[in-house]
Amino acid sequence: MKYSALLAALLLAPLASPAEQVGEVGVDWVGNDIIIDAIADPKVEGVTCHIAYFDRSLIDRLSNGNWFEDPSNASIACRQTGPIRLGDIDRSEDGEQVFRESRSIILKSLRIKRIFDEANQTLIYLVHAQELTQGSAKMSISTVPLYDATLAD
Repeated sequence: MKYSALLAALLLAPLASPAEQVGEVGVDWVGNDIIIDAIADPKVEGVTCHIAYFDRSLIDRLSNGNWFEDPSNASIACRQTGPIRLGDIDRSEDGEQVFRESRSIILKSLRIKRIFDEANQTLIYLVHAQELTQGSAKMSISTVPLYDATLAD
């Protein structure tokens, strides 16, 4: 019974927004790149975040012998890209996950969390890596003010 409830919760949970690659910048001769993705917030209509992160090439992985390691660095910028309409968002201090992408087989993921600063009527977006063995201090934030946002019905 416990497992069926967990499975149902996972199936009914909102899916994270898909990322759409909008840019790729080559940084060296072995094929390492900086990837830029656009991610629309699934619960806040009119907000799009762009994240930039390092993507290691096959040549770099083979030559350095650290096949499964990826840098935790990421940068984020979120902006209003249309009329803002707040859906049913988490208003707690913990916020909620907007996006998650695996950065290694099982040990690391890149995540975006949204936190609502109600006192200042601002959405805060935090990008960070989450690692199984230790946390990462590498992070970046971006804010979107809610000047004329409307609440969803």
